[in-house]
Amino acid sequence: MTISISSAFDSGNIQIVSQNGSGEFDLAIRKDEQSEFYQWFHFRLTGARDATCTLRIINCSGSAYPGGWVNYKARMSTDRKIWTQAETEYHAGVLTIRVTPQTDSVYFAYFAPYSMDRHHDMVARIAAAPGVRQQVLGKSLDGQDIDMLSFGNQSNADAHKIWLIARQHPGECMAEWWMEGALERLADLSDPVIKRLCEKAIIYVVPNMNPDGSRRGHLRTNAAGVNLNREWAAPSLDRSPEVLCVLNKMIETGCDFNLDVHGDEDLPHNFIAGFEGIPSLTKKQIDLLNQYKASLERLSPDFQTRVGYALAQAGMANLSMSTNALAERFKCLAMTLEMPFKDATENPDPVHGWSPERAKKLGHACLDALYSIIDSLR
Repeated sequence: MTISISSAFDSGNIQIVSQNGSGEFDLAIRKDEQSEFYQWFHFRLTGARDATCTLRIINCSGSAYPGGWVNYKARMSTDRKIWTQAETEYHAGVLTIRVTPQTDSVYFAYFAPYSMDRHHDMVARIAAAPGVRQQVLGKSLDGQDIDMLSFGNQSNADAHKIWLIARQHPGECMAEWWMEGALERLADLSDPVIKRLCEKAIIYVVPNMNPDGSRRGHLRTNAAGVNLNREWAAPSLDRSPEVLCVLNKMIETGCDFNLDVHGDEDLPHNFIAGFEGIPSLTKKQIDLLNQYKASLERLSPDFQTRVGYALAQAGMANLSMSTNALAERFKCLAMTLEMPFKDATENPDPVHGWSPERAKKLGHACLDALYSIIDSLR
C-alpha cells in the first residue's frame, strides 16, 4: 500500500515538499490566505500501518511563533475523537514527528481540531435546549453564519449583560472546546449555579467568531487575511464583518462582562490577560479583574496567576483588541483567557497534554468564577 499524506478536509493544512518513497516526508505549513501568519497544521497519514515514519515540518523557523515549537508535542489520533501526544522533536527550525502507526490511517494536528461540522452539531443541540435562544448575527466573508446563543431571562432589562466569545484566531481551537464545556453547562438548568446566573444575567455566547479561518485551516486570520483581534476599533464589512456584527449586537444589548477565549502558542500555562493600559481605567475594573482571577485560581488547579503577558503601561493599551476596546467602551470587566498548545506546567498530562476534556472543564470553572462576582459587576 502506498504511504501518503493529505489535508483536503475541514481545517486541513500541510504541503508535501518531498517524499522518499516510504515513510519519510518533508512537509511545510501553508500560510493563512493573504497573510504571513502560519503555525496551524492538520493532515492525515495513510497506508503506513506498522511502518516507521518520519514526518519533518521544515518551515517552522518562519512561523508566527517559533518559540512555540520548543517543548511542544504534536497531537495524533486514529479516530478523531481521542488525541494523544506524538513523539516530537524540534531542532534548527524543523519539527520532527516519529510514529509507527498501528492502523491504516492516523491524523496529526497542532491541537485537537474542532470542526465546523461539530460546531453546527453543537449549536443545533444547545439551541434545542429549554430557554435557549439562537440568532445569526451576520455573515462571514465566505458567507458562513456567525452564530450566537443566549441564556437567561431575555425580558429582564436590569439583568447583567454577559458576553462570551471565542476563536477569533481559528487555529486556537481549544477555545471552542472550552465553549462546548461552557455551553453544555449553561443549557443545564438543573445546575443551581446556572439557574441563579440565568436569574441575574442574560448570557450571550458566540462560540466561533471566525468560521472561515476555521474551515480554511488558518492559524490567525479570516478569509481576507485579517486578524480579527485587531479590528475592534473600526470593524468593516469588507475586512471584518465577523467583528462588526458582534460589536453591533453588543452596542444594542450593553456589556457588563466579556470573556474572549484564546490559545497561546508559547506559554505552557492557563492565564488571563486584562486591560490595564486603557485610558479610562478605573479602580473598580481592576478590583473586579483581580477578584475574578483569584476566584478562578481557587476553583481550578489548571489555572494560575503567576505567569502571563507583560502589562501595558497606563494609557498605552491597544484599543483595536477586543478586551481593551470593550473595557474602554463599556467601562466593563473584559478579559482574555489564554490556554496552552503545549502541556500545562501546573498539572501536566504526558499522554494527552492540554486536551479538549480539560478545556471543557475549565469552561465550567470559569462559569463558577463568574457566579462568584456577578453581584459586583455594577
